[in-house]
Amino acid sequence: MDRARVWWRVGDRVRRQRRAYTRGGLLLLVSAAMLFWAWRTQGFASDLLLNIGASVVLAAISYVIFDPLFEEARKARVQEHVSFDQKAFIDVLARTGRRVRILDTWTILLELGHREQTLRAVRAALEQGALVQVLLLDPDCSAAQQRTEELEKQHVDVPRRIKENLRHLYAFWATLEGHLRSRLQIHIYDASPSIQLYQWDGQALISFFPIGKLSFNVPQLEVDMASPWGEFVHARFEELWGHHQATLNLERYWAAPMTLRHADSDMAKNRVPYVLVDGQVYVDCRTFHLTRGSIGALTVRTPLPPRANGSGPGEFTLVEVREEDPTPLSLVRRRFQDKYGTSPDHTDERVLVRLVSSGTEPTEPLSAAVG
Repeated sequence: MDRARVWWRVGDRVRRQRRAYTRGGLLLLVSAAMLFWAWRTQGFASDLLLNIGASVVLAAISYVIFDPLFEEARKARVQEHVSFDQKAFIDVLARTGRRVRILDTWTILLELGHREQTLRAVRAALEQGALVQVLLLDPDCSAAQQRTEELEKQHVDVPRRIKENLRHLYAFWATLEGHLRSRLQIHIYDASPSIQLYQWDGQALISFFPIGKLSFNVPQLEVDMASPWGEFVHARFEELWGHHQATLNLERYWAAPMTLRHADSDMAKNRVPYVLVDGQVYVDCRTFHLTRGSIGALTVRTPLPPRANGSGPGEFTLVEVREEDPTPLSLVRRRFQDKYGTSPDHTDERVLVRLVSSGTEPTEPLSAAVG
């Protein structure tokens, strides 16, 4: 059993015991007051207080003994909802103060009709001290394309929906203050989607991914996270979240750290936008002020993203992307627009180059005016 699951179960047990002891203690105090007053009085009032006080003592003892049993029985119950109620989840999200978890391909909570309310609720949860963890499917993985094929009749482009979600999440994350930003954690995963999870504190809605149907429009099971169902989805979330080869955080998805080099000297460092097309990495070097020239070949040093050909840290030469290439410039531009959206002035000033392992193919040199 992993440490996170142990922490969750122990913390939940401690909270239950503390609540039972607190309520049982209050009942004992009330009964003690009644018995003391019965001792100080006489007649009918004394007999009445004595009987009531003794009954309250028995009630307090019974509560401490049987409340944990009733609590376990309550957690074993599963409540079924016809579909995912976006407004209801946003309402409970805004009141959550401990933990929020979302595991999905993409989430309709960030689509136009509910986006502003969702982001306000996320901010409220963060301000109340909640840890918010979002785990969405990697839009560039094969599972995203497979899910699109499963939803063919629904005319849903799953990679496009995920990329839209990630754009809105990154824009929101970038506006947060530092102490709130650290509590909003967003990852993407490269694995077959198996379960949908929307958790707030100790409760959660779970469902599965039926072929040909959106998971939001199928029955949702509301479960307690300390129940067997809850432990199952918790384990699945932890498995994906902690799998470093299958997950990528939002900051790393959004831009790659890159060092521009000339000969053996580092010229500049920055984080640059990138896309993957057929296993090749294309980057936007606009921030390096690259220009065509003849001052010699430039190289970059960067860790390649997952699924890139030759994935791993290394040094690469830069190859200008042309329309006559096997992967034409227009296609690469569309991929950048899909991932990052259209620039505010509707112009595209990106300087797009392909990364090639040094020495693998001839390149026409680029030069840089670093400013």
